[in-house]
Amino acid sequence: MALEVEPAVSLRGDIAVPGDKSISHRALLLGAAADGESRFEGFGASVDTLATAAAMRALGAEVDLDGEALRVGGVGLRGLQAPGKPIDCGNAGTLMRLLPGLLVGQEGRFELVGDESLSRRPLGRIAAPLGLMGARVETDDGHAPLVVEGGLPLQAVRYELPVASAQVKSCVLLAGLYAEGGRTVVVEPHPSRDHTERMLEAAGVRVRRKAGEPAVWPAEALKPLSLAIPGDFSSAAPFVVAATLVPGSELHIHDVNLNPRRTGLLEILERMGARITTYNRRQIGGEPAGDLEVHSATLVGTRVTPDEKDEGRKRKDVSVFPLAFPFIAGPGALAIVLLTFGAARDDLRLSVGLFGAVVAVLVITYLLMRLTPVVMRVMGVTGGNVINRLSGVVLAALAVQFIITGATNAFGGG
Repeated sequence: MALEVEPAVSLRGDIAVPGDKSISHRALLLGAAADGESRFEGFGASVDTLATAAAMRALGAEVDLDGEALRVGGVGLRGLQAPGKPIDCGNAGTLMRLLPGLLVGQEGRFELVGDESLSRRPLGRIAAPLGLMGARVETDDGHAPLVVEGGLPLQAVRYELPVASAQVKSCVLLAGLYAEGGRTVVVEPHPSRDHTERMLEAAGVRVRRKAGEPAVWPAEALKPLSLAIPGDFSSAAPFVVAATLVPGSELHIHDVNLNPRRTGLLEILERMGARITTYNRRQIGGEPAGDLEVHSATLVGTRVTPDEKDEGRKRKDVSVFPLAFPFIAGPGALAIVLLTFGAARDDLRLSVGLFGAVVAVLVITYLLMRLTPVVMRVMGVTGGNVINRLSGVVLAALAVQFIITGATNAFGGG
């Protein structure tokens, strides 16, 4: 299939993005473990979230999906049934890493497998804390297939994450629902996204949502949920950057998840001079959300600190969704900031296609940097605005092409 992307004159209008994938995974997991029927609007369908839906069906839950409307018939916190065959997680790292936290509280033997890519990703970081709690979890030298022998007595722990990871944190907190001896605490080096804690709280679980040190107490049951799922900020991010770069743009993006542990990109762009306004702030499904108004702007360079990069990683899971966009800063000068956001995964692995796209953008930018003064002399241009605008449109088109071609990997899972 051939895909041709041409530079845009401007980006103007109103758009909405698919429902948040991270929250969609958790809606399926907690809906399946709840007592009764849960309903969700705005489900973010993707290859990975559909793998989670199939896994919940295999474990005995009823899952009906009609467009963006999701209905999950839960079987109870201790009612998931071993399917008698491996559960195929596909390429969904979120499913592979969160589901064991529920399976340790079920009776039976559960085997989780994945595709070739998922089978290369590390699972020791979830097997270790679950083992400390008393669970029996086996891996193949730290990788899939992963086997859980459920139903063993579990003990509450205080577990310090060696690396910040919302997925590992969520797995331990889910296992804490079945643990004896009080609260289960996860200590993070940096606060990670708190979608699991918010949704557990909505399901009636006693939760402490302390930044960097969340905790849960044992639960007898989960209440069914009825929630709307806000738009995925990671899906909105490319449009935010594109509208900022392409001259004459005015773009409105509606119903976006604005969880402060997901929106570090906005703070960095605003520091660079971006014209981004957040309005109509509200709660959607227990998450902070709102609308974004983005106008094109001339940007200046900035420094992205290690802490900001850690907090900006959308998903510490399987594939990285890096936003590699060139930013124009002053007459005849090009500044690049590589922001590693999006579906960052635990092994921080770039798929070959995405890595190649990033390299292509960087190489072309370097060439433009070297050639800009020569072109300006030939054209008799004394200022940098013409070249800067031309370069911005060309590079923005390249970036958009990179996003589209990498969308399947970038937005799946998390």
